[in-house]
Amino acid sequence: MPGRKRAALAAGGGALLAAGTASAGEATLSAGDTAWMLVATALVLLMTLPGLALFYAGMVRAKNVLSVMMQCFAIAGLITVLWVLYGYSLAFDTTGMEAGVVNLASFIGGLDKVFLNGVTRDSLVSAIPESLFVTFQMTFAIITPALIVGAFAERMRFAALLVFTVLWFTFAYLPVAHMTWAGDGGLFWDWGVLDFAGGTVVHINAGVAGLVAAIVLGPRKGWPGTAMPPHHLGYTLIGAGLLWVGWFGFNAGSAVAADGNAAMAMLVTQVATAAAALGWIAAEWIVHGKPSVLGIASGVIAGLVAITPAAGVVGPMGALAIGTVSGVLCFFAATRLKRLFGYDDSLDVFGVHGVGGIIGALLTGVFAASQFGGSGLAEGVSIGQQVGKQALAVGITVVWSALVAFLALKIAGLFGGLRASAEEEQEGLDLALHGESGYNL
Repeated sequence: MPGRKRAALAAGGGALLAAGTASAGEATLSAGDTAWMLVATALVLLMTLPGLALFYAGMVRAKNVLSVMMQCFAIAGLITVLWVLYGYSLAFDTTGMEAGVVNLASFIGGLDKVFLNGVTRDSLVSAIPESLFVTFQMTFAIITPALIVGAFAERMRFAALLVFTVLWFTFAYLPVAHMTWAGDGGLFWDWGVLDFAGGTVVHINAGVAGLVAAIVLGPRKGWPGTAMPPHHLGYTLIGAGLLWVGWFGFNAGSAVAADGNAAMAMLVTQVATAAAALGWIAAEWIVHGKPSVLGIASGVIAGLVAITPAAGVVGPMGALAIGTVSGVLCFFAATRLKRLFGYDDSLDVFGVHGVGGIIGALLTGVFAASQFGGSGLAEGVSIGQQVGKQALAVGITVVWSALVAFLALKIAGLFGGLRASAEEEQEGLDLALHGESGYNL
């Protein structure tokens, strides 16, 4: 595979590194970039384990606390193995890709990298070891299906979860990642779609799959008439804090270098998150009369989600706007939308990740413009045209993720059933499916 220089995000390109490799003779290893990416990779894994596991565990009822933790840990193990076997190759192998040419390689990677063929101690991606790039991208692949867990929490069978994860990861996550990040010849890349760290690839993709899962499985027993409050908001707040800190690896790490681009991504991530947290509790305060701990934790995640696609191209004021808008709109999506349409998205995966991801993806096209303090759009591209590109990628991701999720759920249901029985749900999945209890008093 020919060597590539790092695509330090410029307007009209994708956000991450085009996954070309180079031998030690063609590129020079940067100790600084490598050190930063080692840290960033660990931070992104921290987001899932224990960040997301705790965030979700606190929001379910006590009888299901272990089940969501188990699901997050199992997904981490499963995706790691799949990534090594074929995931990295299908996402980032560029065999057959050619700028401006639409073919099969525009949608999915080749098989030259299966079993991590050719990934050695000496192979480089830009100025870091390819093995490190593989691991960094692996952590993104891990957290994306783990996010979906929150939509069907407290009612999905464990075996069905594993089958669903394999199918959705293979046929939804990998193609969207390839189209967005693999480089010249990738469908979204060639269109000039801006997605610095995963607005479409991670959050819209997972959010839509979560919505489909919530609809297909149906509501939890007693929902919405029975109150189902979080059993331990302390866990949730700790998890949100770990996600907030870990997200610096997610966004700033997506520069794939220790440089000014990474530093600005870190700054705007903090700004947007703070603005969204305040926006959410302000809306909640006005509507419900009190700002809640669950509200501020949810607002934090909404801001992190929305700034993700924009982190490499917007300035601080753009981040402030994106964060504020996402905090307010995600509040209404999480509290009103699901009641209006009658779907039980248990932990608001679609309301926060789906809606927040769409808001962030579209507003990236606005605030990337230089007049709003962004890095600037590609030459000859107006704000309206860039928003159009963003919207097209969003639409394709929504439709494709929904279709794959629906089919994957139907297939998963063939392996012992999709949903826990009414008796198992009443007892709680901790005891019914895993034979353990989170609290032995």
